[in-house]
Amino acid sequence: METSREQTIETLLVSVNRLIRTAVRATGNTTSPAVWRTLGILETEEPLRLGELAAASRVAQPTMTRLVSSMLDDGLVVREVDPDDSRGQLISLTDAGRDRLVAWRATLTRTVGPMFADLSDDEWDALHEAAAVITSRSSTTTRTEITA
Repeated sequence: METSREQTIETLLVSVNRLIRTAVRATGNTTSPAVWRTLGILETEEPLRLGELAAASRVAQPTMTRLVSSMLDDGLVVREVDPDDSRGQLISLTDAGRDRLVAWRATLTRTVGPMFADLSDDEWDALHEAAAVITSRSSTTTRTEITA
Protein backbone atom coordinates (compact mmCIF):
# COMPACT_ATOMS: atom_id res chain seq x y z
CA MET A 1 0.00 0.00 0.00
CA GLU A 2 1.35 3.42 -0.97
CA THR A 3 1.90 5.89 1.84
CA SER A 4 -0.09 9.07 1.36
CA ARG A 5 1.79 12.32 0.89
CA GLU A 6 0.33 13.64 4.15
CA GLN A 7 1.62 10.58 6.02
CA THR A 8 5.05 11.03 4.46
CA ILE A 9 5.23 14.66 5.57
CA GLU A 10 3.98 13.74 9.06
CA THR A 11 6.58 10.98 9.34
CA LEU A 12 9.29 13.37 8.21
CA LEU A 13 8.30 16.03 10.75
CA VAL A 14 8.01 13.59 13.64
CA SER A 15 11.26 11.84 12.74
CA VAL A 16 13.23 15.09 12.46
CA ASN A 17 11.88 16.24 15.84
CA ARG A 18 12.87 12.92 17.43
CA LEU A 19 16.31 13.07 15.84
CA ILE A 20 16.90 16.59 17.17
CA ARG A 21 15.66 15.69 20.67
CA THR A 22 17.90 12.60 20.70
CA ALA A 23 20.91 14.63 19.58
CA VAL A 24 20.29 17.42 22.09
CA ARG A 25 19.91 14.95 24.97
CA ALA A 26 23.11 13.16 23.93
CA THR A 27 25.11 16.42 23.99
CA GLY A 28 24.16 17.19 27.57
CA ASN A 29 23.83 20.85 26.57
CA THR A 30 21.46 22.72 28.87
CA THR A 31 21.00 25.85 26.77
CA SER A 32 17.33 26.54 26.18
CA PRO A 33 16.07 25.41 22.76
CA ALA A 34 14.56 28.91 22.48
CA VAL A 35 18.10 30.35 22.40
CA TRP A 36 19.16 28.10 19.51
CA ARG A 37 15.89 28.71 17.68
CA THR A 38 16.23 32.49 18.13
CA LEU A 39 19.85 32.52 16.97
CA GLY A 40 18.85 30.47 13.92
CA ILE A 41 16.06 32.89 13.08
CA LEU A 42 18.38 35.87 13.40
CA GLU A 43 20.96 34.13 11.24
CA THR A 44 18.68 34.40 8.21
CA GLU A 45 16.28 37.21 9.08
CA GLU A 46 18.14 39.82 11.07
CA PRO A 47 17.53 42.42 12.12
CA LEU A 48 14.12 41.90 13.69
CA ARG A 49 12.00 43.86 16.12
CA LEU A 50 11.36 42.13 19.42
CA GLY A 51 7.72 41.34 18.58
CA GLU A 52 8.68 39.85 15.20
CA LEU A 53 11.37 37.78 16.86
CA ALA A 54 8.95 36.55 19.53
CA ALA A 55 6.42 35.53 16.87
CA ALA A 56 9.06 33.76 14.78
CA SER A 57 10.41 31.93 17.83
CA ARG A 58 6.89 31.06 19.03
CA VAL A 59 7.20 32.64 22.47
CA ALA A 60 5.35 35.45 24.20
CA GLN A 61 6.87 38.92 23.94
CA PRO A 62 7.74 39.08 27.68
CA THR A 63 9.54 35.74 27.31
CA MET A 64 11.47 37.06 24.31
CA THR A 65 12.36 40.20 26.26
CA ARG A 66 13.94 38.06 28.99
CA LEU A 67 15.60 35.80 26.42
CA VAL A 68 17.09 38.73 24.48
CA SER A 69 18.28 40.32 27.72
CA SER A 70 20.16 37.13 28.60
CA MET A 71 21.53 36.83 25.07
CA LEU A 72 22.68 40.47 25.22
CA ASP A 73 24.51 39.71 28.48
CA ASP A 74 26.16 36.70 26.80
CA GLY A 75 27.19 38.80 23.79
CA LEU A 76 25.15 36.70 21.35
CA VAL A 77 22.97 39.54 20.06
CA VAL A 78 22.95 43.33 19.88
CA ARG A 79 20.05 45.74 20.14
CA GLU A 80 19.97 48.91 18.05
CA VAL A 81 17.45 51.68 17.45
CA ASP A 82 15.20 50.98 14.45
CA PRO A 83 16.15 53.63 11.85
CA ASP A 84 12.55 53.58 10.53
CA ASP A 85 10.99 54.08 13.97
CA SER A 86 13.12 55.50 16.78
CA ARG A 87 10.69 54.06 19.35
CA GLY A 88 11.51 50.53 18.23
CA GLN A 89 14.63 48.43 18.52
CA LEU A 90 16.13 45.87 16.20
CA ILE A 91 17.83 42.70 17.39
CA SER A 92 20.78 41.31 15.40
CA LEU A 93 23.17 38.43 15.75
CA THR A 94 26.75 39.16 16.81
CA ASP A 95 29.80 37.36 15.47
CA ALA A 96 29.96 35.54 18.82
CA GLY A 97 26.31 34.50 18.45
CA ARG A 98 26.94 33.26 14.92
CA ASP A 99 30.04 31.36 16.07
CA ARG A 100 28.12 29.77 18.94
CA LEU A 101 25.34 28.68 16.57
CA VAL A 102 27.84 27.18 14.11
CA ALA A 103 29.57 25.30 16.95
CA TRP A 104 26.22 24.03 18.27
CA ARG A 105 25.21 22.71 14.87
CA ALA A 106 28.60 21.02 14.48
CA THR A 107 28.11 19.37 17.89
CA LEU A 108 24.66 18.12 16.87
CA THR A 109 26.06 16.81 13.59
CA ARG A 110 28.88 14.93 15.32
CA THR A 111 26.41 13.56 17.86
CA VAL A 112 24.02 12.06 15.30
CA GLY A 113 26.66 11.11 12.75
CA PRO A 114 27.22 7.62 14.19
CA MET A 115 23.50 6.82 13.80
CA PHE A 116 23.99 7.07 10.03
CA ALA A 117 27.46 5.53 9.73
CA ASP A 118 26.24 2.28 8.20
CA LEU A 119 24.19 3.82 5.37
CA SER A 120 24.91 2.72 1.82
CA ASP A 121 25.93 5.17 -0.87
CA ASP A 122 22.39 4.95 -2.31
CA GLU A 123 20.90 5.79 1.10
CA TRP A 124 23.27 8.76 1.43
CA ASP A 125 22.24 9.90 -2.06
CA ALA A 126 18.56 9.65 -1.03
CA LEU A 127 19.20 11.66 2.15
CA HIS A 128 21.16 14.26 0.21
CA GLU A 129 18.33 14.63 -2.30
CA ALA A 130 15.69 14.79 0.44
CA ALA A 131 17.69 17.42 2.33
CA ALA A 132 17.97 19.51 -0.84
CA VAL A 133 14.22 19.29 -1.47
CA ILE A 134 13.39 20.21 2.13
CA THR A 135 15.85 23.12 2.09
CA SER A 136 14.37 24.47 -1.13
CA ARG A 137 10.84 24.33 0.31
CA SER A 138 11.46 25.59 3.82
CA SER A 139 11.91 29.07 5.13
CA THR A 140 11.93 30.67 8.54
CA THR A 141 10.95 34.04 7.12
CA THR A 142 8.56 35.65 9.57
CA ARG A 143 6.81 37.61 6.86
CA THR A 144 6.06 34.64 4.58
CA GLU A 145 2.77 32.82 4.90
CA ILE A 146 2.25 29.20 3.94
CA THR A 147 -0.14 29.10 1.04
CA ALA A 148 -2.06 26.18 -0.36
